[in-house]
Amino acid sequence: MKTYYIYILASRRNGTLYIGITNNLVRRVYEHKNNLVKGFTLKYKVHRLVYYEQHDNVDSAIQREKQLKSWHRRWKIRLIEEMNPEWKDLYQDIMGLDSSLRWNDDVEKY
Repeated sequence: MKTYYIYILASRRNGTLYIGITNNLVRRVYEHKNNLVKGFTLKYKVHRLVYYEQHDNVDSAIQREKQLKSWHRRWKIRLIEEMNPEWKDLYQDIMGLDSSLRWNDDVEKY
């Protein structure tokens, strides 16, 4: 059984937001933080994990990601602040979620 995560990254409190989906949250946030992901998060320096939720079904995870992306900004901010009122970077908190740290061969291990 696989686990999927919807996550929100922010550039800073009330800053630029990015919503993504992954089956390995630790690895994916590491990639964003270390600019291994080309595109939006690199361009706008969006590296702070401020929200995540877990799903056991890929279809429901994809549906939820699309739902969150369609929300008004103030709804997204309210969602973040319900879980994380300080806008703390949750990366250190999730380090134990996937102890296997499955890596692709093209991603440098740490």
